[in-house]
Amino acid sequence: MELFIPLLLIIVGVQFVKVQDQRQRIALLGRYLGQFQIEKLMENLTQGYLRALDEADPERRAQIWSMLGTAETELSTQFQRFVADFSKVWGDKARVSTLPIAIPYATKLFPKASFDLRQALAIHAQGIAAAAENSHNLSLRDKAYTMSAELFLMQHTCHWFCRSKTVASARMLARHKTPYAQLLASVSPETRQAYGALVGG
Repeated sequence: MELFIPLLLIIVGVQFVKVQDQRQRIALLGRYLGQFQIEKLMENLTQGYLRALDEADPERRAQIWSMLGTAETELSTQFQRFVADFSKVWGDKARVSTLPIAIPYATKLFPKASFDLRQALAIHAQGIAAAAENSHNLSLRDKAYTMSAELFLMQHTCHWFCRSKTVASARMLARHKTPYAQLLASVSPETRQAYGALVGG
C-alpha cells in the first residue's frame, strides 16, 4: 500500500505530461494544415474515385475522372505549399518517435529513435505529385489506387506525429480497413524506398 500511492502518482503524472505533449503536437500540425483545404480535397478525391469506379456510363465516368484529375492537381499544389510552410518549424518540434508507444518527450530522451516529420512530408509531397502527374503511366484505376495509398500513408504519418505509430496504424485499420504494411506495399516504389529509409523499415 505504501508503494501503491507513489506509483499511482507517477502513472498519473506521466499520463498528464503525455497528453500535454500530444496536444502541443496536434496544435502545431493543425496550425499549418488549417491554412489549406487538404483534408477536404482528400475526402472529395477518395469519394470521387469510388463514384468513378462504380459509374456504368462511359461518358459520365470520363467526366468524373476529368474532374478528379483537376482535384488531384489542386491537392498536390496545396500539399507542396503546406510542406514548404512546415519546413520552417524548428527541428526539435518536428521530431517523431519511432518507439511503438507514446512516451512523453521521447524524441528528446531517445533522439536516435526518431525521424524528422519535415523530411517525411517532403517524401509524401513527391509521391502525391508523381501520382497526380501519373509519372508511371498507370491506368486510371491503378492511378486512383496509388494516389489513395499515398494520401493514406501521409495521413498515417500525421497521426504518428500527433500520437504514436501504434495509434496511427490502429486508426488507419479502423477507418480505411487498411493495415500499415499494405499502405507501404501500395504506394509507389520511390515513396516506399525513401519512406522506409527515413522511418526505419
